[in-house]
This record gives sequence, structure tokens and C-alpha cells, in this order.
Amino acid sequence: MAKAVKTKKQKAKSKDKARHNPFSWLLRQGFRVICAGFVLVITLILLFAVVNPPTTIYMFQEVRRLGGVDHEWVSIEEIAPVMARSVVAAEDANFCQHWGFDLKAIKVAIAAGGHTGASTISQQTVKNVFLWHGRNFTRKGMEALMTPLVEAIWSKRRIVEVYLNIAEFDEGVFGVEAAAHHYFGVEPEALSATQAARLAAILPSPKTRSASRPSDSVRKRTGQIIDGAATIRLDGRSACFES
Repeated sequence: MAKAVKTKKQKAKSKDKARHNPFSWLLRQGFRVICAGFVLVITLILLFAVVNPPTTIYMFQEVRRLGGVDHEWVSIEEIAPVMARSVVAAEDANFCQHWGFDLKAIKVAIAAGGHTGASTISQQTVKNVFLWHGRNFTRKGMEALMTPLVEAIWSKRRIVEVYLNIAEFDEGVFGVEAAAHHYFGVEPEALSATQAARLAAILPSPKTRSASRPSDSVRKRTGQIIDGAATIRLDGRSACFES
């Protein structure tokens, strides 16, 4: 009996010691934070599958820096279909064929020594909606974890719709609605193939390129995007985001 009592006391002491162990406490708190963060991420991804994101971290930063930005959300039904095809052709031609990461493009980028981009529209959407701009391992790691979740929960059409509405097209100009008015004075549903391709052509560097006053390189890129948009329409690579 005494032995049993002693065993119970030892167990109580062991529990008490674990309770007051700082390292153990930190591990428990860290695990709770990770779980809470995961639940928050899943909640936001589910929410934004049907609710339009009101703003983004980068957009908020630009509002504070510039005093305001030009941005108005439009549904994908109010955007010329050629605009969606143009950004996909320009940024991620195999968008309909991957689950968030274009492995072929990644291999090409690695072979080129990392001098070419391999970021998909899905990755860019995750970065723009949920994360912050900048190159660091923390952001890239979170992007890598969240992209498959977005691909699993959102439709491809929804990903393109969100991307077109939060992409930066000039300093303080966010989304295709603002860009169409800013550069061409038209509604996004009235964009021509050339206008759509020019908007897509400036996306890699919107603050140094202009869709209304295109440089020779932007003109050349525009021609390539026009051809690419027509190609993915013909070969079916735009089917996943077109109704």
C-alpha cells in the first residue's frame, strides 16, 4: 500500500515539474499558436472563396504611403474574357494543368540559375491576399503551405477573379477595373485583345512600365501575349476558368 502511495506522489511531482518546466510551457504555447494560426488561415481561405477580400496587406501599406489608392472590385463576369486569358498566357500558361505549382517551370528556373520566374498565378494570389511582399524564407514557406489549400478550396475561376482584382497595375492602381479606366478610359468588359495584353505585359513591373505609353519591350511582349491568349483558348488551356 505504501508503495502505491509513493507511486502516486511521484506521479504528482512529475506532473507538477512538467507544469513548471519553462521549455515544456513554451512548447505547449507554441503548439497552441500554430493550431490557432492554422484555423485562422483555413477560415480566411474558406471565407474568401465566396466573399471578396476588402483589402490586402500591400494595398493597406500603399494607402498609408500615398494617402489612398484606386481600387474597385468587379466580378469576373464583368471582365472581358480576353483579359483573363491574357494574364494567364503571360504569367502562367499551364494554370489549368497544375495544382498550384508549375513543376516544369520550376525546373526551367533552376536550370537558368534562378534568373527566370516560376511563380504561378495561384502563388501570386496567395501572396497578394494573405501575405506580404518581400523575399524571405518565412513568407515563401507560408506561401508554399497555403497555395495547395487555396487550390483545393477555391475554383480556378475564383483564383483568376481574385488575382485580376488585386494585382497592381500602376502606383496606387489596383485591380483591372481601375487599370482599364486609368490607362484606356473604358470598362473592364470593353477591353480589346491589345489593351488586355498590354495590361498583362506590365504586370511584372507595373511601376516602371505603362500600358498606355508602351515601350518597345512592352509592345513586343504585348504581341507575344496576344498570340499566347489565342493559343490557350484554342488548345483548351483556358477552359478551367472560362464559363
